Amino acid sequence: MGAASHFGCEVSDPIKEQSINLTANDFEIFQLPQRFGIDLMVLEQSWKALQRQAHPDMHAQSHQAAQRLAMQWSVRVNEAYQRLKSPLKRAAYLCQLNGESIDAETNTSMPSEFLFQQIEWREALDASQTPMDAENLLREVKSSRNLLLAECEQILDVACDFHAAAAKVRALMFVERFIQAVMQRMDHLERA
Repeated sequence: MGAASHFGCEVSDPIKEQSINLTANDFEIFQLPQRFGIDLMVLEQSWKALQRQAHPDMHAQSHQAAQRLAMQWSVRVNEAYQRLKSPLKRAAYLCQLNGESIDAETNTSMPSEFLFQQIEWREALDASQTPMDAENLLREVKSSRNLLLAECEQILDVACDFHAAAAKVRALMFVERFIQAVMQRMDHLERA
């Protein structure tokens, strides 16, 4: 039954018409290829279209079960969208989908060159005396993040080496946290 009676009229219920699978993976929800390199504009357009269909406000006049389903679907679509629009979260999710856990809390192994880079950055952050010092460091770290993201795309989409990708994701997690630390330092220096 694809329509509901409302004041004597047949009213379409988009949540029923759409095949809803709350257990589908994020890529399936948005009908995107399961890869790191995705078109973010297509993702956003799909997200908006799904939200228009499933937003709970669109089902305010529906029965409670349809309202609950709309709420669940809306939450699931938003979670998937947040995960896929973030390159770091998308990379981690792809690793997870392919059986490779990131284990960032327990697996902190990194190549020695990356560890030395972390030490240099930390020392540069501690030594920064002006907002310009922090801004220069921020530019360097963001450049490194962009290189890591490009390497992730190559490893995930071409080599399909999810073990190596998990190591890159752990490195990216550190870089993202460090970017936040640099931005806080820059803000502190600007206020001082």
